[in-house]
Amino acid sequence: MRRAVPAILLLSALLLSTAMPVAAQAQRDPAWPDIRAAMWGGTDLGDGAHLIAIDSPARTMNDPRTQIAARILAPEGDALTRVSLVLDENPMPVSAVFDFDAPQPGFFFDVTVRVNGPTPLHVVAETATGAAFVADTFVKTSGTGACAAPPGTDPELALATLGDMELTISPVGGVGADPMRTLRAMAAGERQVDLDIMHPSHSGMQMDQISLLFIPMRYVETLELNLDGAGFATVTGSISLSENPSLTVSVPGGAQAVDVTMTDTDGTTTHARATVAGY
Repeated sequence: MRRAVPAILLLSALLLSTAMPVAAQAQRDPAWPDIRAAMWGGTDLGDGAHLIAIDSPARTMNDPRTQIAARILAPEGDALTRVSLVLDENPMPVSAVFDFDAPQPGFFFDVTVRVNGPTPLHVVAETATGAAFVADTFVKTSGTGACAAPPGTDPELALATLGDMELTISPVGGVGADPMRTLRAMAAGERQVDLDIMHPSHSGMQMDQISLLFIPMRYVETLELNLDGAGFATVTGSISLSENPSLTVSVPGGAQAVDVTMTDTDGTTTHARATVAGY
């Protein structure tokens, strides 16, 4: 059974943040020990450098929309049950959580997120035997701001397409694909699911540029991914997801069809389905 991610933990940075500048806060009052205690308690987080490969920019080019990716392998004889992406200094640091219906030997994700300021980034993998591993890096920002940056689309206009999704399932690779990742995925017998979601991902920190009132928080709360009619994973989102977020995940190579159900924090639910070409 999947464990829900309590909203109070996703919002933990609201209790951890201070008035000091973000860069200074990251150096003087690191949030990670508190996030770790809130999310994993006394669980030992082993060094996951040999199991988790993070792909992130050293400095973001576009703070409100930055791609973060990671490939995670389970230790030999074990399997992954949950993967968490944490941007320590974001207002909602637990940025995306992937819970698997059945344990997986490996997993890849690539997601567009807001990076609110210079921050440590952690990826935590939990396994079927109760073990947990963590890897980390640091991301600098361009200083344009993210979580409080004005929306790219008028909030009223965004409602017209909110929840629309473009979804594909295909062999890993294609034009512009990372050849090493393609080889690893082929060796693991994986396919990939690509998902583009139309959603304003309002952070609650943005102002309407006409009324100058704060726009209420509204973001993608969960994505339910089913493969060939059976549950595969639940993705728990946050305000760290970018406006109109994009997500790529690896799935087992035998998958022929994928169904996605998106639910946001206002209760709006939409669905999309895709099949492998020719299926």
